[in-house]
Amino acid sequence: MMELIVSLGIGILAGSGVWLLLRPRSFQVIIGLCLLSYAVNLFIFGMGRLRMNAPPIVDGVTGTVPADPVPQALVLTAIVIGFAMTALFLVVLLAARGLTGTDHVDGRER
Repeated sequence: MMELIVSLGIGILAGSGVWLLLRPRSFQVIIGLCLLSYAVNLFIFGMGRLRMNAPPIVDGVTGTVPADPVPQALVLTAIVIGFAMTALFLVVLLAARGLTGTDHVDGRER
């Protein structure tokens, strides 16, 4: 049941992100990129197998399988890179709006 909810959430985020990427305004494109990066982060995190009550590290006593730290490290790195990318895109958006006078992706009103 939990896998279904997570996969639906990833699908909704990815679909909304792609839809916003195809919009003509720059701010909508940036929000679409953010939603798409959130969907990819959840997908990578989900690939580490979703387990309830799993220990984060091996304690040596119990025979339980620990949580995989690699997807967690990848997602943490992706969050930091995504934040920097969003900040850069916002600066480029503001500079392009100042130069062209519009916030459309192609530079002209429709």
